[in-house]
Amino acid sequence: MEVKIVHSRRRKRTVSARIVKDTLLIQAPLALSGEHLEKIIAKFKLRFERKKTKEALDKKEDLLEIAARLNEKYFDNQLKINSIKYVMGQNSRFGCCNYRTANIRISHRIGTMPTWVRDYVLIHEMAHLIQPNHSKAFWDIVSRYKLAERARGFIIATGLASPQT
Repeated sequence: MEVKIVHSRRRKRTVSARIVKDTLLIQAPLALSGEHLEKIIAKFKLRFERKKTKEALDKKEDLLEIAARLNEKYFDNQLKINSIKYVMGQNSRFGCCNYRTANIRISHRIGTMPTWVRDYVLIHEMAHLIQPNHSKAFWDIVSRYKLAERARGFIIATGLASPQT
């Protein structure tokens, strides 16, 4: 990503950034040191790259549609999902389900994995709408997915999760 920096005498403290075509346009105070500005630019680059990745994932896959298909196949359409979406800041988990609000968040890392792994994570989170814990009853629901063990093994093999995932 090309970066263009515009220094301003009027700007005293803040740095702003926006994407103009394929260029990251940075507006910064004239007195800001180069080293400090580079750190700020790196953060802006990361933020815009994450946003671009999320938009690409959302465009590539409609998680609500996929969840509806899985709901029909594995849950007899008994689940009511309020929202399901990819999120960028979720790095220690693959998914998160709020069973009270029926909102499901899926880590962007899952979007780069095979579809059968994505489906496993979706089923795992959807099962929390029935069993909001990791009890035997919960794992019985998840194990309905024929590739559950294979998907868990894949996730463990990537080094991103522990065996109890």
